[in-house]
Amino acid sequence: MQEQGKQNILSIIEKSIETASKSQKKISRYLLENYISAAYMTAQRLSEEAGVSESTVVRYAIELGFDGYPKLQAALKNLIKNKMTSVQRIEVAEERIGSNILSASIMSDVENLKKTLAATDEQNFKDIVDLILSADRIYIVGTRSSTALASFFNFYLSLILDNLKLVHNASGSEIFEQLLRVKQGDVVFGISFPRYSKRTVDAMHFAKKQGAAVIALTDSRQSPLADMADKVLFASNDTDSFVDSLVAPLAMINALIAAVGQRRRTEISESFAKLEDIWEEYNIYDKDK
Repeated sequence: MQEQGKQNILSIIEKSIETASKSQKKISRYLLENYISAAYMTAQRLSEEAGVSESTVVRYAIELGFDGYPKLQAALKNLIKNKMTSVQRIEVAEERIGSNILSASIMSDVENLKKTLAATDEQNFKDIVDLILSADRIYIVGTRSSTALASFFNFYLSLILDNLKLVHNASGSEIFEQLLRVKQGDVVFGISFPRYSKRTVDAMHFAKKQGAAVIALTDSRQSPLADMADKVLFASNDTDSFVDSLVAPLAMINALIAAVGQRRRTEISESFAKLEDIWEEYNIYDKDK
């Protein structure tokens, strides 16, 4: 459905009421009032809540212009990703996960990894590695829950390259002060997932205005980072929990580090040989375990 990218799904549902059947109107009204919880319901569960048959729910999704109910469900999920409060996420999580938290959580992350791999364009990935390697300076930006991803990326990439700057979690104007000298020839790598950090979005916008190449690691084309980035990597972070899932984003970062390391094989071998001597001399690791 092409229209869904341009028009809010709730507006589409609201407009459909005018020409809908009695059963379809029940679904529309239920979705408009409960779209957050409905986004995570099966067709059967939605039919029970709306008081219609499951086949009516499936036909309803098709009438709206979707290929089927899963596509309608995906549109609702995209709508609420950046709107759900932590309290709402907790309520949804309790309903969806049930008692088998371990299995549900791990299987969700496995699915995220599969989706991420399937959606990744290999040439785009290689182009991003080229941009990183050719940059005068690389700024890594990640705030809120993405701070951990940014720190991990910076830690390992700095063992390979010596032109990195981690833009620390900062408030007010501090983030712009850390980007004060960004210029053409530099790369700014921004990381943000729902609920998207406005501070990261603003930092990316500032860097773009200064002429730097902007790379984003985010969840979907609906992300505000995707609109302004020169290159984008998408990593799925759907989760049944109120906790942000960073498994697929971290896997993407691991792949970038490995790809950059492979291209700088000689330099990294020399660096790690020197580091091994340092670690040995200063007893960094417990050798008895």
